[in-house]
Parts: sequence; C-alpha cells; structure tokens
Amino acid sequence: MLGYEKLQEQFATEANPELAVQMKKYLRNQFEFYGYHTKGRKAVYHAELLATKKTGVIDWSLLDQCWKDPHREMQYFVCDYLITMKRYLQFTDMKKIEQYARTRQWWDTIDSLIKPISYLTWNNPHGAELMLQWSMDDDFWIRRIAIEYQLLRKEATDTQTLSDIIQNNLGSQEFFINKAIGWALRDYSKTNPAWVRQFIRENYDQMANLSIKEGSKYLD
Repeated sequence: MLGYEKLQEQFATEANPELAVQMKKYLRNQFEFYGYHTKGRKAVYHAELLATKKTGVIDWSLLDQCWKDPHREMQYFVCDYLITMKRYLQFTDMKKIEQYARTRQWWDTIDSLIKPISYLTWNNPHGAELMLQWSMDDDFWIRRIAIEYQLLRKEATDTQTLSDIIQNNLGSQEFFINKAIGWALRDYSKTNPAWVRQFIRENYDQMANLSIKEGSKYLD
C-alpha cells in the first residue's frame, strides 16, 4: 500500500547527497532534494502508482502530505500521481489542484500540474471560463497555467480563449509569463501558422521580444 512514510523510506534508501546539492542549486536553493534524476525517481514509485491506478481512488491525504514535504521529489510524485490518475479526477478537484499550484511554486511543478488541469478543462463548459479568470490572477504562476493549459490541443484549441488569455497578459515584464506566451503561440503555430502570424502582427507593439521570438520559431 502506497503511503507517505513508505515513500520517505524508499527515497531515503538511495538518496544521493552530492546530486541533491546540485539539484537544489539549480532551483535557486528553494527546495531540498533527495538527489534523484527523473528515471530513478519514477522507479521508486512506479509499481505503486500502477496498483493505485487499478483502484481508481485518489488519496488526497497522501498528496497533501507529500506536497508539504520539504523534498522536491515529493512534489514531483504528486504531479506524476495526478497525471496517472487524471481519468478519476472531477472538475471539483480543481480547487485541490489549485492549492498545489499556489504553494511551493516554481516552473517545474507548475508546468507539470498543467497536464491534469488541461485534462479536466478539455470538454468541461466551465473550463475556459475558469482559465480566463486565472489569466488575470495576481499570482503570475497561475496566469502561466492559464496561458499554457491548451498546449498540444492542436485543432481542438479554442483560439478565442487563447487570444483573450494572452492579451490579458501583454505588457508583462515577467520572464515566465512572456516565455509562456511564446510557447503557447509556438505550439499552436504547428497547427495553424496563419492564425499565429496574424496574432503576432496585430499585437506586435504590445508583445515582449521574447514572446515574439518564441512564437515565431516555426513560422516561415
């Protein structure tokens, strides 16, 4: 049975203090690490996650404990857990996921949480409305989620919502916002380059150079 204490024990068994120092430094000394690369980290709980998936039951208590843990691998576990269990999530669970998105924030967990958020909002009539609200949030990490939540949707992209969300964030001086705008446009340009080209042309004077550079990467 997957549990918080068991995860702690498993991570501690093959912890790599030297790598942990490097990883901590990479994320600007904001979080502690056991010292695991992605492959090794996922191997720690892969079998348990598969077993959990068969139950179809999400253990929010476990996730809350792991999210509060000082070690970053525990937050990565929560993200992997939610991605694995996304079919069992309900739209009402967005409140729980939002709490994770608002705490222990950095680009690594924010961009991972986008995956279950994207799944929950795909065919939900309230999804676009919520993301539009998030696009005007005081917290720029929440706005970043709103900008990126339609990544990889290709033809299913809601271009009006994409346009509105990006326009709500034009003029920002925040690197992680301007980078996200560029990524969102770059991703959709693979599907509809004409739309992206027109969007950049119409909003060019308000867009950061970084957003234009990233968004134009695959345009002729």
